[in-house]
Amino acid sequence: MKDHILSVKEKIGYGMGDAASHIIFDNVMLYMMFFYTDIFGIPAGFVGTMFLLARALDAISDPCMGLLADRTRSRWGKFRPWILFGAIPFGLVCVLAYSSPDLSHNGKLIYAAVTYTLLTLLYTVVNIPYCALGGVITDNPTQRISLQSWRFVLATAGGMLSTVLMMPLVNFIGGEDKALGFQGGIAVLSVIAFLMLAFCFFTTKERVEAPPSSTSMREDLRDIWRNDQWRVVGVLTILNILAVCVRGGAMMYYTTWIMGSAALFTVFLTTYCVGNLIGSALAKPLTDWKCKVSVFWWTNALLAVLSVAMFFVPMDAEITMFVFIFIIGVLHQLVTPIQWVMMSDTVDYGEWCNGKRLTGISFAGTLFVLKLGLALGGALIGWMLAGGGYDAAAKTQNSAT
Repeated sequence: MKDHILSVKEKIGYGMGDAASHIIFDNVMLYMMFFYTDIFGIPAGFVGTMFLLARALDAISDPCMGLLADRTRSRWGKFRPWILFGAIPFGLVCVLAYSSPDLSHNGKLIYAAVTYTLLTLLYTVVNIPYCALGGVITDNPTQRISLQSWRFVLATAGGMLSTVLMMPLVNFIGGEDKALGFQGGIAVLSVIAFLMLAFCFFTTKERVEAPPSSTSMREDLRDIWRNDQWRVVGVLTILNILAVCVRGGAMMYYTTWIMGSAALFTVFLTTYCVGNLIGSALAKPLTDWKCKVSVFWWTNALLAVLSVAMFFVPMDAEITMFVFIFIIGVLHQLVTPIQWVMMSDTVDYGEWCNGKRLTGISFAGTLFVLKLGLALGGALIGWMLAGGGYDAAAKTQNSAT
């Protein structure tokens, strides 16, 4: 098994799965707050609290999904069936979440809460088995790095495709009717995401097999918590995604109200995504040159320094902000493939410690803390906007906002 070399087709197929997820995930992270406040017309404070509660509920569902996936038995394996059969409802609910039915104010609040919560839960159904799949395609450490590098190059491309094309699609489909434009735009992107998930299903294979679980779910959860390396990766995950979520959620508002043009958002985001592509491509050669742990820590240290420094850049220094966001994009996506390989390594470590290979629940637990970071990051944006007196209908915003 450790000598098995993965084909380029399989690496691309696996990467397509995350490209599909990022088509939806990045779109939601960057546009949904703006859609709710400026298109659907609901208060930013409510949206922030809704994000927190829905994502917290979704995070709680992650371990359940991981335990369920670990116990799945089918002719397609443990994890691949969930990717294929969860894709259609995931796409449909995404379109519903970006729809703007003519409802009362309270009706809008309920509709947004229900559809957004369903969207996050269906993302879990697809994404946890997908992430766990990366741990059973191969147990070769070098091939894992290569697989994850391909994954994040394609994931970045998928996220770029979604976020860069979204506003042109909104304008092309809806014209002046932005509500129709957002609904139509996400419908097009959801179809693309489904096709990518289907390609992932048909081109990948589960090779690392674990014996059927003979222990209870409670015991599995206890074993995961006792895995000290899993806990370390979990803390790193929540810190990483918190920074990404706050930065990404603020982009649309920064370009609209500080730069003075919502159209600049596409340029700003493209700059960040190009940095992401370069960072993903650098992960494999750098970890071939130096220990992946050293690359991970030094890159994160530099990323932290630059992120703090960005707070001191004057808000009207647009060129400087473009340079900062490009470099941060490179560094962030450089560490991400390494971090996901480290997650697979914690599964191997746990198996070495107690003889149990808990792939699904291990990745589910990591996604649990990731979504806690998403919940807190999304809520912070909403609360800060509300605290600053943000008014989507205003022609200008106050200095506090």
